[in-house]
Amino acid sequence: MWLPVLGLLVGILLGLLRPVEIPLGYVKYTAIAILAAIDTILGGVRARLEARFDLGIFLSGFLINAAFAALLAGLGDLLGLDLYLGAVIAFSIRIFDNVGFIRRGLLDAYIGRRKSDAQRDGVAGVRRVEG
Repeated sequence: MWLPVLGLLVGILLGLLRPVEIPLGYVKYTAIAILAAIDTILGGVRARLEARFDLGIFLSGFLINAAFAALLAGLGDLLGLDLYLGAVIAFSIRIFDNVGFIRRGLLDAYIGRRKSDAQRDGVAGVRRVEG
């Protein structure tokens, strides 16, 4: 569990110390790649919480989503249209959906753990009598 967190912290530190400038022509593609990565990571976390995570599906989902979104952006550039916005909207909806599910799952687990701790300690169902 600590290795991914360490990798994330090292990546953030390197990004802050060594900023990268993206050429203007690649900004749309970079934005799509970032959204695809965030969508895939959150989808993986959701699948893990649902106990149905599969590494093959995780990796293929990232590659296919990123490739299709880049293809859509490239086709839009050729046609002079902003077709990449469709991918941005789709990824954004999926990201918010996954974040909502993860939040609910973590809250349910936290509340369920608190309830089970209270029941184990004999606190649940005890009423305070004032008098």
